[in-house]
Amino acid sequence: MALETASLKLLADALRTLDAGFAELPPFVPEFPGNAHMAGVLAEAAERLHDNFPYFHPLYAGQMLKPPHPVARAAYALATWINPNNHALDGGRASSAMEKEAVAQIAAMFGLPTHLGHLTGGGTMANLEALWVAGQLYPGKKILASAQSHYTHERISGVLKLPFSKVATDDHGRMDMVALEALAAQGDIGCVVATLGTTGVGAIDPLPEILSLREGYGFRVHVDSAYGGYFTLAGNLSPHARAAFDSISQADSIVIDPHKHGLQPYGCGCVLFRDPAAGALYRHDSPYTYFSSNDLHLGEISLECSRAGASAVALWSTQRLLPLVEGGEFAAGLEASRRAALEMARRLEADPRFVVPFPPELDIVVWAPREGSEMSQRIFDEAARLGLHLALIRLPVTFFAGRLQSDSEYILCLRSVLMKPEHETWVDAIFERLNQTP
Repeated sequence: MALETASLKLLADALRTLDAGFAELPPFVPEFPGNAHMAGVLAEAAERLHDNFPYFHPLYAGQMLKPPHPVARAAYALATWINPNNHALDGGRASSAMEKEAVAQIAAMFGLPTHLGHLTGGGTMANLEALWVAGQLYPGKKILASAQSHYTHERISGVLKLPFSKVATDDHGRMDMVALEALAAQGDIGCVVATLGTTGVGAIDPLPEILSLREGYGFRVHVDSAYGGYFTLAGNLSPHARAAFDSISQADSIVIDPHKHGLQPYGCGCVLFRDPAAGALYRHDSPYTYFSSNDLHLGEISLECSRAGASAVALWSTQRLLPLVEGGEFAAGLEASRRAALEMARRLEADPRFVVPFPPELDIVVWAPREGSEMSQRIFDEAARLGLHLALIRLPVTFFAGRLQSDSEYILCLRSVLMKPEHETWVDAIFERLNQTP
């Protein structure tokens, strides 16, 4: 196979267009130290990069690593010739406007007619901002997230000096509503994090029920859909998942990571607030950055300062090419990934060697060998030798509802994230290699 390089010509054409926009400037010769040795250094860097798993290939079916779209790569590179900084309009007028447009399109995808939001360096920073706002509005109150939620919520709560508790899950990895209400009844909850697409098993917390509890107990609801958010556009979700995504516009804040299913380079996260009044919490003075315009500077509604304007240019360009609409090309890729996961789960269920604890909600499949944790490790190692790259995850034995026996509370399982549209046509090749393992 060959890496995609056709976009390089398109990038060269775009660079000529960009350069023409500054034709009135007096000519000068830029000074770049080390020019004479660039070719050698780049060749050496390319050699060093061989020491990676083939994240871009369908036989990489392990962690959630999805290659950026060629237009995102090219647009990101194009912007670096200007190197805008989206903290203040002084440093990135065009890219700030593109960020606002791109974020508004994401908000519209979630059904938010009004919103406050911006891009971040990734999902961790986006979640930190959402929980920081919750802490400002409910000082000292507890943050709750499911036992299968991302570990970042507990860490962030620690950074913010907010108490944190985990909520038990059901045997599908979803937040248990009985356990949640018992904690909410204690009266000290400031925010409940509902995860729509846990990074471990792809579980969808029951958002409609969580929102219903909010009415009685008054806590904020933050949706962490860093991984799963774009699946709101998919037309082949389960009724449970569809109901959760259809309720997302009622959440107080939402996080999504364009650098996962949004086809963007790392790092690109996004945080949205349903009530734009949250912007008042960010108010601060900057003695030298907010004077070039009376328009909103993105740094005025962000905890981060300098941020790559190139991320906004890449995201804007991708969404311009592939609009965030149901039934569109972008949505079709998500649906293909889900079909791949359902087919892989079906085949695993039919294989007497394995047990699948529950059907995939999105595009993550988890399964366990009947022989237990040691066999999971052996299959993982042997699959990698055969060119098939899987992942491992430790899950509660209770997820298997008595179908697996273990002396331990947890069992080491195999896991695949089938997030590339090509995975739908590579399930056969994946099983050819899986069948060669012990």
